[in-house]
Amino acid sequence: MTAKDIHLPYFDLLLAQLEQENAKLELAFGRHVHWGYWSEPPQGVVSPKDFAQAAENLSKEIYFAANTKNNQRILDVGCGFGGTVASLNENFSGMELIGLNIDIRQLLRAQEKIKARPGNVIYFEAADACALPFPDQSFDVVLAVECIFHFAQRSQFFAEVWRVLKPGGRFAFSDFVSQDFFSPLMAFSSGWPFSRGFFGHCNLQYTLTQYRSLAQAMGFKERMEKDITENTLPTYAFLRALGKELRIKDPSAKLETWIAEWASRLGLLRYRVFSFEKLKSG
Repeated sequence: MTAKDIHLPYFDLLLAQLEQENAKLELAFGRHVHWGYWSEPPQGVVSPKDFAQAAENLSKEIYFAANTKNNQRILDVGCGFGGTVASLNENFSGMELIGLNIDIRQLLRAQEKIKARPGNVIYFEAADACALPFPDQSFDVVLAVECIFHFAQRSQFFAEVWRVLKPGGRFAFSDFVSQDFFSPLMAFSSGWPFSRGFFGHCNLQYTLTQYRSLAQAMGFKERMEKDITENTLPTYAFLRALGKELRIKDPSAKLETWIAEWASRLGLLRYRVFSFEKLKSG
């Protein structure tokens, strides 16, 4: 994939609204652009401030799953506007933090908004997640917050993560994971609306069994797997309310969100957090 292949209408909308100084969008999505995590999911529609905190919580769930510590070199793949990098910068010291994204527009905003604290180093790199422009064994931790479903090949991405991780390094990510019996029906997620719809290309048919098989084949050892679907469900009510307020006309926006929500509520699609370790003997 190249920058020319990027088709992300929801980022087009976000960037346009942020440029127009939409205060609600700035609060909700100006830092993180992913689902929220609530330890005790509330009822009803949450406020933009509550959603922003929930999105921050989700990033923390993932980087704590990677056993993040001070004095590490960390790569955040699919970094969006740099929210996870910003959170790491604020909560750890002695860090070298690299955010990577194929969309230069997102990186330009991240560079503008995020400044390294004393003792930390931050920079952003434009590149394809399946062809990481870094030397072998150069990172302690690799993170991928809710973005792998956009990538051309999960197997190639895993191979690249394995290559750039140091022995004993951790790889943590979140993804929408299909149940084994439902995966064949999710094959439509590689076609419209998920191929060229509001959220761009999305492949939601990968299963827990497939992830574990892929990790084992690469030489990763599973350290943690957590189903947090119920903790993320308030995201959908927030997105519906926001969509009405913004008068989003793209029919695929409603359809894609509806499919993801009800597949999740029915137990067919699960939101999971994973942590794998690159074995030192690998």
